[in-house]
Amino acid sequence: MSLNELWFVLIAVLWCGYFVLEGFDFGVGMLLPVLGRDDTEHRVLINTVGPVWDGNEVWLLVAGGATFAAFPMWYATLFSGFYLPLLLILVALIIRAVAFEYRGKRPEAAWRSRWDWCIIAGSAVPAVLWGVAFGNIVRGVAIDANQHYTGGFWALLNPYALLGGLTTLSVFLLHGAVFLALKTTGEIRQRAARTAARIAPAAILAAGGFLLWTEIHQGKPAAMVIAAVAAAGLVGTVVANARGREGWAFAGTAVAIGATTVALFVTLYPNVMPSTTAAANNLTIHNASSSHYTLQIMSVVAVLFTPLVLLYQGWTYWVFRRRIGVANIPKDSAQAAGSGAVSEALGGAPGEAVGDALGDALGGAS
Repeated sequence: MSLNELWFVLIAVLWCGYFVLEGFDFGVGMLLPVLGRDDTEHRVLINTVGPVWDGNEVWLLVAGGATFAAFPMWYATLFSGFYLPLLLILVALIIRAVAFEYRGKRPEAAWRSRWDWCIIAGSAVPAVLWGVAFGNIVRGVAIDANQHYTGGFWALLNPYALLGGLTTLSVFLLHGAVFLALKTTGEIRQRAARTAARIAPAAILAAGGFLLWTEIHQGKPAAMVIAAVAAAGLVGTVVANARGREGWAFAGTAVAIGATTVALFVTLYPNVMPSTTAAANNLTIHNASSSHYTLQIMSVVAVLFTPLVLLYQGWTYWVFRRRIGVANIPKDSAQAAGSGAVSEALGGAPGEAVGDALGDALGGAS
């Protein structure tokens, strides 16, 4: 395997990790008004992702950075051509991050309700636009001989890409619902399982249609096999959720999201961004890559630091592994709003060290 191929694979792995981990973040945010009936229940839902959501976004930063360093022409064409959608995603992610931090600063219901809507919008916009963006990357866009995107914004909203957006939206909603069934207790847990059962048919229909369209027009045998694995993951989620096996249901949606991402990258290879203008204008892992020396340096850095990052993130999930419920949330919202910044944002307990407060709020995990 050449270094060009190695970094194409590594970037695919980074996007898999991002969509699997951030996918349930987005789902939880979008389900806030559906599964949370009052402020305490909203705080339960937010606490399920509170300790991990920002760590999940590291995968996006690394994927973007790796693309910039390993395939600068891909990065330049992608970010100039998809400037408006990517800007909307960035703004939505910033609003969502600010909402997590500021929601607990004041106890008024109106204050918290406004930030809740910021979390909902900040989760829904990226959930849709990532699907639209990847749909266009796989389908191909107008690229000229100078590797410049020559289409406009509206050309990105074609039926195939919009189906991609509908797919990520519905699958992330399902992923979030099964995650909440896995991480909560009591009525919220039951509500999440019922909601997952209602979302599943729409997710299967959208994802099945998107993968079928992809494989009919551009598919390869290996990509078809991987797409079948994705479909099996979704079906497995439905069965496991119906039997109350929440861990397996979550594993099913994780497999479906990961396999779908892999199938798209396999379909792309050896291109990184096909051109609809002329095949000679395609960006490939060869004509869009950095120098061999740059890829060598990047490989050494990746070998040294990737295991450390994975170990740290795995430890974070292990520490905050317990279920939480309404009983874990302090009743005095005003007092909670006056405590430390991190525990406030997550609805944590007041007057304690941040680590202890998070642990108590999450069921004594720390």
